[in-house]
Amino acid sequence: MNTASAVRAPRGGQSPILSIKGLSKRFGGVAAVDDVSLDVFPRETLAIIGPNGAGKTTFYNLLSGRMKPTSGTIMFDERDITGMPAHRISRLGVSRSFQINNIFNEMTVLENVEVAVTAYRGDSRRWLNLASRNRRVRDEAFELLARLSLSGLADRRAGVISYGDKRLVEIAVVLATRPHLVLLDEPTAGMTPDETQRVMALVRSLAADGDYTFLVTEHDMQVVFGLADRILVMHRGRRLVLGSPQEVRAHPDVRKAYLGDEDEEIAP
Repeated sequence: MNTASAVRAPRGGQSPILSIKGLSKRFGGVAAVDDVSLDVFPRETLAIIGPNGAGKTTFYNLLSGRMKPTSGTIMFDERDITGMPAHRISRLGVSRSFQINNIFNEMTVLENVEVAVTAYRGDSRRWLNLASRNRRVRDEAFELLARLSLSGLADRRAGVISYGDKRLVEIAVVLATRPHLVLLDEPTAGMTPDETQRVMALVRSLAADGDYTFLVTEHDMQVVFGLADRILVMHRGRRLVLGSPQEVRAHPDVRKAYLGDEDEEIAP
């Protein structure tokens, strides 16, 4: 059980940071996301699970502005962001990591974060001139690396560090845009058990101590049940179950749809 849940779980009267109503995305006659409604509350970690084809990636694409919905609304921090382009949504405080590393392998770890900081400041076209000379940018990038225990890798080329460290650098790049809502897409995929534990500890720390709310898609049930305050189970584009880890673990429809076996238990 996530011991931080009692601290970050939604409380009565708390306004959601993300409110989704009737969200749908159709491709021809096929509904990849079908009438999904959901409220996400500040500083909680919500995991999204479901079998392949459940609609998780499309759902993320709608929230981050990479796709426009067919119908429904997305409210972020009480602002309607439905159909906004990705760069505007990012500016408002929603950032996303991807399943595949999205960093520059030929640059140093520090330079990768400096690029993100500079872009956030609106100077992305001049980052080559600015990043190396702007002490504020450099200091902010170092601070992010220190928070993620990556300071020792600052001057190493990103292409030669371990896979797990690359994923942490990508999270640093995401945090450089100063988001309030972070969409993590399979953050521990391909990691060793030790690397997975590092990422889980980082997300817990950021959610508990910082001004961050997390949505996490993940196939590793140990990660899901170790991190999530609540879990959304999607099936064929629809919201199947939304509840606490304990409620989801015990739900017969989840075992049937997600595991393919009504009698199989989800590991704690």
